[in-house]
Amino acid sequence: MLCSASQFKGVDILLTSPWPKYVGSFGNSSGEVDTKKCGSSLVSSLVTSLKPRYHFAALEKTYYERLPYRNHIVLQETAQHATRFIALANVGNPEKKKYLYAFSIVPMKLMNAADLVKQPPDVTENPYRKTEKEAFTGKQIPTPEEESACQFFFDLDGKHGKKRSSTGRDSKSSPHTKQPCKLPWPPGPCWFCLASPEVEKHLVVNIGTHCYLALAKGGLCDDHVLILPIGHYQSVVELSAEVVEEVGKYKATLRQFFKNRGKRCVLFERNYKSHHLQLQVIPVPLNCCSTDDIKDAFITQAQEQQIELLEIPEHSDIKQIAQPGAAYFYVELDTGEKLFHRIKKHFPLQFGREVLASEAILNIPDKSDWRQCQISKEEEETLALRFRKDFEPFDFSLDD
Repeated sequence: MLCSASQFKGVDILLTSPWPKYVGSFGNSSGEVDTKKCGSSLVSSLVTSLKPRYHFAALEKTYYERLPYRNHIVLQETAQHATRFIALANVGNPEKKKYLYAFSIVPMKLMNAADLVKQPPDVTENPYRKTEKEAFTGKQIPTPEEESACQFFFDLDGKHGKKRSSTGRDSKSSPHTKQPCKLPWPPGPCWFCLASPEVEKHLVVNIGTHCYLALAKGGLCDDHVLILPIGHYQSVVELSAEVVEEVGKYKATLRQFFKNRGKRCVLFERNYKSHHLQLQVIPVPLNCCSTDDIKDAFITQAQEQQIELLEIPEHSDIKQIAQPGAAYFYVELDTGEKLFHRIKKHFPLQFGREVLASEAILNIPDKSDWRQCQISKEEEETLALRFRKDFEPFDFSLDD
């Protein structure tokens, strides 16, 4: 086939009647069309092979211009051109939805390689990217995690942060499961699975449906918190879609929470010699340093320790960069800028803390190791109660 030839780069324009299934994934809203249910998986497969620069479809009789998406995996494959999907409404429709689209295009065979693969600033991940657990066979195969998520509801103190069940009634037990957990359990004791007896529940400050917040043990500061999945997941790469969505809500809420307190937050994950996902969220006073200073500090210290810390596109999905089981270190700044290191052999376990504790940022180098920052349980309970009360006005789960 032509598209399997090594010199094949793609096509300039593709016209189909049906929409491709899943086209809305990772992109802007497709309006009233649910792209997980509507559309053709065969067209999705076709688009994946042909890699058109422009793809037009019209069967759903509505206008939808999706954000452009990339046709390569960042840091793993050679850069390729982006694709734009445009759906048009039927001609003369009474709602006056757009049914004409004017554009100019230079054929790719006449373009130089650099101009062809230049990525637009709003580019997103490929919505049709196949994973090990899905293929275009007419339906998307759900993972076990997506079929049955493990949900826990935990009454923190009887007054603050009480969670309600999906029926709207307050939970009565502390904690209890809404349904049996089918997620894989770790081989040994886990300090972060919420149902585990090893969890230090006095550090828990907020609980959602799939994730919870807890103060960090031996934190860099009093409001250093962790975003943790309730069930057992090792890294962000392994999270199901519903957990990823709630992690995003927590990240956005914490940014707003700390901004109101005159701080910006830095988030990092170390998926190396760890059993349960821990997203570290550390607030940094706005008058302490700028986001550029924080970014420079990470890059400088990485270079000094011969760590290749690469900047990845703002709209990239870490699931497209790291495979399940791969070791990595990942930093996300308050501007959305992201730094990524693929761990191959050895990696300093305290690297993230060392950078943030350095003179360039928080200037508390003696706190770079969490074991040197532990306080009594009574002090931890006091800090947790304070954070819980301060965070309550921002608790999005109370609005669900």
